[in-house]
Amino acid sequence: MPTEYQKRTFLKEQMLKELARKGYSQNTIRTYNAMIGKFFNYYSGCINTLKREEVMAYLQALSDQGYSDSFQNQAINAIKFLLEKIMKRDRQVYYIDRPKKAHHLPVVLSKEEIAKLLGTLSNNKHYAMIALIYSCGLRISELLNLKIGDIDSDRMIIRIDESKGRKDRNVTLSEKMLKVLREYYKMYKPKFYLFEGQCSATDETPPKYSSQSVQKILKRALKSAGILKNATPHTLRHSYATHLYEAGVDLRSIQVLLGHSSSKTTEIYTHVSTLHLKNIKSPLDDII
Repeated sequence: MPTEYQKRTFLKEQMLKELARKGYSQNTIRTYNAMIGKFFNYYSGCINTLKREEVMAYLQALSDQGYSDSFQNQAINAIKFLLEKIMKRDRQVYYIDRPKKAHHLPVVLSKEEIAKLLGTLSNNKHYAMIALIYSCGLRISELLNLKIGDIDSDRMIIRIDESKGRKDRNVTLSEKMLKVLREYYKMYKPKFYLFEGQCSATDETPPKYSSQSVQKILKRALKSAGILKNATPHTLRHSYATHLYEAGVDLRSIQVLLGHSSSKTTEIYTHVSTLHLKNIKSPLDDII
């Protein structure tokens, strides 16, 4: 008879295989693995007799320890996947109430701030990466997965293969961005991925550039530009969408360009945009 440790190890291995089979991203697989590991460290009973009340007690413990709603939701998703998809438990029996999600507006950089940011980047490769994220509204994973063949200069589009939700899409390639990419290509001559990392002696194919490196590049550029906003590479994507909306591009087109499944996700940019605020006069102006 297998030990409790062996049962848990087997279940976790089955979960990881099923996540990969279903096409979940590597980030999601790593997150689920970590979340189940943390839950297993908390729960000392027999995993086969786990009750809903015990899962809820764990989630309450996470809340008491100050973990964010986002972290709790990730824990719920991982536990539910294990229980329902791997252990074949009844979803109704093991339904877990999710914490209410706080609604935060995304940080957005102005066009002037984008210009200042790009102006600090003297390295051709760094400039091309940051400019491309903003120019096409890319997720950082989409940027790093781009291959040379994805750039279609004849049709002036960039093909994004199997992005979030395993969906393909095309984004527009501007003339100026194409010029930047051509200058970058002549200087660095990537072989497979558009942006490649350092090759080791054992690498048959050059590795992708790392997301941590892109984040560090942006962080240094923000500091050099004197921009105090808490911006990340994803902020550039939010800025792209907001600037498109403010330029009069309809929400449906923005939804397609961003690869959003739901129009509700895209509608957040109507709240981020300041267009509707610029025509509002403060009552203070009539007083002083």
